[in-house]
Amino acid sequence: MSIDRAGLNALMEITSRPELVFVRGQGSWLEDHAGKRYLDFIQGWAVNCLGHNHPAMIDALARQSQLLINPSPAFYNQPAIELARRIVESSCFDRVFFANSGAEANEGAIKLARKWGQLHRKGAYKIITFDHSFHGRTLATMSASGKAGWDRKFAPQVDGFPKAELNDLDSVRTLIDDQTVAVMLEPVQGEAGVIPATREFLQGLRELTRERGLLLIVDEVQSGMGRTGRMYAYQHAGIEPDIMTLGKGIGGGVPLSALCAREAVCCFEHGDQGGTYNGNPLMTAVGVAIFDTLAAPGFLDEVNARGRQLSAGLEKLSAKWGMQGERGQGLLRALVMDRDDGPALVQAARDRAPEGLLLNAPRGNLLRFMPALNVTADEIDTMLAWLDELITDVRK
Repeated sequence: MSIDRAGLNALMEITSRPELVFVRGQGSWLEDHAGKRYLDFIQGWAVNCLGHNHPAMIDALARQSQLLINPSPAFYNQPAIELARRIVESSCFDRVFFANSGAEANEGAIKLARKWGQLHRKGAYKIITFDHSFHGRTLATMSASGKAGWDRKFAPQVDGFPKAELNDLDSVRTLIDDQTVAVMLEPVQGEAGVIPATREFLQGLRELTRERGLLLIVDEVQSGMGRTGRMYAYQHAGIEPDIMTLGKGIGGGVPLSALCAREAVCCFEHGDQGGTYNGNPLMTAVGVAIFDTLAAPGFLDEVNARGRQLSAGLEKLSAKWGMQGERGQGLLRALVMDRDDGPALVQAARDRAPEGLLLNAPRGNLLRFMPALNVTADEIDTMLAWLDELITDVRK
């Protein structure tokens, strides 16, 4: 199969893409237009939690497409009800609003917190976020993010997002004033290079926000839905946030996200929040299938086992090559290298023959690993062996 050049040129240029077109996938493997296979350890940036074309997803899409695709969010639909109940029963939250992307869910969290501030904190609107954080690509979520350079990209920013330092409680405390309504963070900063918030920091943050009458928002767009070995990453710290956002893994590859909140925080009035496709039954039916797969007995035990295997393998590579170790939780991990080999390794892995490997380098000295949660032990061993060979080649 050849590449459709006219079609390729019809796509808006937003990033540098390699000269290949993926045409099919199965589990941890993708196949391009030329028939080459790739072991996928990106999985759409932790989106495809069950890998490519999982039977449960395909069955849910086929079944629901024959029943009802889109009745309008002005009406209830059965899959949305079922998925909302599952999320509520598995978490500390009472209500769920479904959206289409992580950025949209985070935008909703910002709106909900500001609405709550209008009602309960005399119009307070500031939300403390963190340096190097990533919350999405809308104007508000870019402003909330602490990614370098984003404060100038589409200036002026949306006001009200002072930045603290992750795992530094004093840096949060000094930013609180009478206009502060909430603190928002990723339990594991993904785009920053897989930096977990410590258990002690999350517990201290929960205590501080309660003392000061502030909301605590956890952005679990990347860390939620089993990615860290628990259904939600905040559960590792034994805390109960006020608001949580989900994305990526909740849909497993279809556009689905969620804004979750405790009852006391749910203050939207009719007309404050909505969206054309929010809670679409076709998407939420897939969400139900994914949730039930993740919640099945033993599934998360296997995620933790594979996470330990990947961690140990990366540590072994680090020691062999004089690198700086690895970090992360569950199957969201990073290899911290001693030099900026990341981009070269990503390209060499993709170009590898006869089979390629898909890796991600969010920083020059980092490789981030986000395999399917049902990745096999053999697939992890294969990736580690290939990566060792690639490091050898790149460092010649």
